[in-house]
Amino acid sequence: MDAQGPGGAGDFDPADQWVFDPNTGNYELRLNPAETSEDTTELRRVAGSSSGDGATDSEPRGRRRAAKRESEKETGPVSRRKPKPKKSKTKKALYWGSGTLAFLLVGGSAAAYFVYQHLNNNISKIDVGENNAAVSDGPMNILLIGTDRRDGKGNEGYGDAGSVGHADTTLLFHVSEDRSNATVLSFPRDMITDVPDCTVKEDGQEKTIPGEAEVRFNTSLGQEGRNPYCTWQTVEKITGLNISHFMMADFNAVKEMSTAVGGVDICLGKDINDPKSHLNLKKGRHTVKGEQALAFVRTRHAVGFGGDLDRIKLQQQFLSSLMRKMKDSGTLTSPGKMWDLAQTATKALTVDTGIGTVSKLASLGKNLSKVDLKNVTFATIPVVDNTDGATVLLDKTKAEPLFSMVRQDVSLTEVKKKEKAAKDEQAARLKGPKADPADVRVNVLNGSGQFGAAQETVDWMQNTEGMLRTSNGGNAPSELKKTTLEYAPNQADQARRLADSMGLPASAMKEGTKDAEPKAEMSLTLGADFKSAGTPISAPTKAPKDIQRVEADDKNVCAK
Repeated sequence: MDAQGPGGAGDFDPADQWVFDPNTGNYELRLNPAETSEDTTELRRVAGSSSGDGATDSEPRGRRRAAKRESEKETGPVSRRKPKPKKSKTKKALYWGSGTLAFLLVGGSAAAYFVYQHLNNNISKIDVGENNAAVSDGPMNILLIGTDRRDGKGNEGYGDAGSVGHADTTLLFHVSEDRSNATVLSFPRDMITDVPDCTVKEDGQEKTIPGEAEVRFNTSLGQEGRNPYCTWQTVEKITGLNISHFMMADFNAVKEMSTAVGGVDICLGKDINDPKSHLNLKKGRHTVKGEQALAFVRTRHAVGFGGDLDRIKLQQQFLSSLMRKMKDSGTLTSPGKMWDLAQTATKALTVDTGIGTVSKLASLGKNLSKVDLKNVTFATIPVVDNTDGATVLLDKTKAEPLFSMVRQDVSLTEVKKKEKAAKDEQAARLKGPKADPADVRVNVLNGSGQFGAAQETVDWMQNTEGMLRTSNGGNAPSELKKTTLEYAPNQADQARRLADSMGLPASAMKEGTKDAEPKAEMSLTLGADFKSAGTPISAPTKAPKDIQRVEADDKNVCAK
């Protein structure tokens, strides 16, 4: 592998560029082999001179050795090296993938300028017109796209060589605000949906591409000149989630990344011989990499019912296993492997400008790496067969509760964490006596961004719920992400009645400190989580039954 930097000459192993410095406990980068050799000698000399044997560098070698032997008789051998400090998990690289996508973010001693510039130049960027910070304090949604584009080195010989590159594999990676859990939603490429108008930039000029109704989801990319921002907007429209960033890669990424980690463990519940994907493996467990790994994530005709939904299951199994491999192996503590992974991952990526540098990717990676694998769940959005037998339709009855859970950070796994007194106190506000609907007095403000939402809610309260003493307060001073109900302590029974009717979560209850006047109104401000009058604001606590999902730490998943 030729990893020489500017001004370098010759081929050498990148691992030889890294030298352990006993004074810092870190590996440090040396930009050429000669420098590495000289600095290694220097580091050894420094370690030897500070080993506590009482000799100085100016003393003859024989005298130093004799002094050392005499010292060891009394105290035993003295190590020349400081023990390597254990690396914090939050300082390790982050890994993730989307079908044919996996990326590695480098931190710690790898931040030398040479490495930074070298890896920076590997990353391809697309300006989608969004200027989101690399890291935010709230929940984050990252769109991961594996495109079926066939051109470029390593992609030859796969299907339609003239493909413009569609959204062949698409996942939305949602990380909760407290970083305790993550949900990864897979979108079937053959799902019929509406693709909205989207604006792309070409040679610095903005161009609006008209949307289309009732088309395959995968045409949100590539078709009619659409770029990843069009897929971005399509996913936002389907889920109601706000996307922060995107990452995209092609077929070659899965080959290179699986090879860089030394192979990915998979399991087959039966023999598979698929001439279309070229996967030919016996039943049982295997370690795949390169072409074989790509064949595994592309196989669909030989598993399940032979459709795209079955291929999604394979991809989820593969990505879960890749994540475990990255975490469990010594990959992230090996400078040589780190270099190979960083090279491979940054070359594989096309990202938005908000995360278009190594430093921004590293910041994002450090922030997201707080999520424990046991609380990461892959789920396929619920769909039903279409009448044509070749496509599917969104199952809105099951999909909306799932999307609601993701929007409100409700994990699909049982997240075990310490309960805080504040949360207990907040939840207790929903418990207790409830006022009669006719006694509920509330002023409704519209901070949802939906036209007429306040009046719609007031009409529903009066005509359906019997809350006659309600009023429309018009638009709120600003839009809110979440609905809130502000009330006084002596209005708690009214607040509980309203919360019960609207399905408000405990987090929406904002109790004041002073009692209100007898006929004073509470204040309900509708947020972006408001969908329609009569639709509960709070998300379900459990996912709908029968949705297809895979837990990232489950090692017993086998393709059938």
